[in-house]
Amino acid sequence: MTPGEATRRAAADYEAGHIDVARLIDVADGDQLPASGVFARNVLIAERGWRPSGDLSELVAIHRALFEGVFDDAGLLRTSDTTRKATHDEARASNPEAFFPASLIETGALNIATELAEQHNLQALDRDVFIPKFAHIYDELGYLHPFRGGNAMTLRVFGSRLAHDAGWDLDWGPVTRERYRQAKHAAYLADTSVFERLFAEMIRPANPTRVFLIAGFEQGPAH
Repeated sequence: MTPGEATRRAAADYEAGHIDVARLIDVADGDQLPASGVFARNVLIAERGWRPSGDLSELVAIHRALFEGVFDDAGLLRTSDTTRKATHDEARASNPEAFFPASLIETGALNIATELAEQHNLQALDRDVFIPKFAHIYDELGYLHPFRGGNAMTLRVFGSRLAHDAGWDLDWGPVTRERYRQAKHAAYLADTSVFERLFAEMIRPANPTRVFLIAGFEQGPAH
């Protein structure tokens, strides 16, 4: 998911302080490429922020901010059951991975939010305690899959915010698409250890002044 050339140039101008985020959005929309529009809105949401409620309403707010003006269903929950997209793995293709039933998304989201609240949003935890708990919540939200599309990027933004507020930053830059997919597949089979190893490589103590990391955009932004 690569933005157009004009958007990349505008992003460099934004990073250098030559233009504001509104101008970046204008340039990205002029590219008429979904990747450009979503990229610019990642910058917008990082700059303006959102209400960190830790529940479904936060996921909806992130999804809407990322995809409004790009896709018609921005901020809308999916209404039909779905499975993971096609794969070249024959065994997996013959047994597609189903996501959480659409009719129960709000109930499932409430259960996850309650679990997270009971754990005080994973705050004040040592690194070796935080990582498995974070991987568990991340997996549950991935399985919830509340939107028709854009779930992975929405979850990365949510997860990065959750980790940052708990005292940890995530660097998505080194994460390849294939490693992320492998972690998701293992988690679907009830093994979150691959996610745990992935997050262990990404995590570092939070920098209070850190706002946005453009590197690794293809895997979603870091907050």
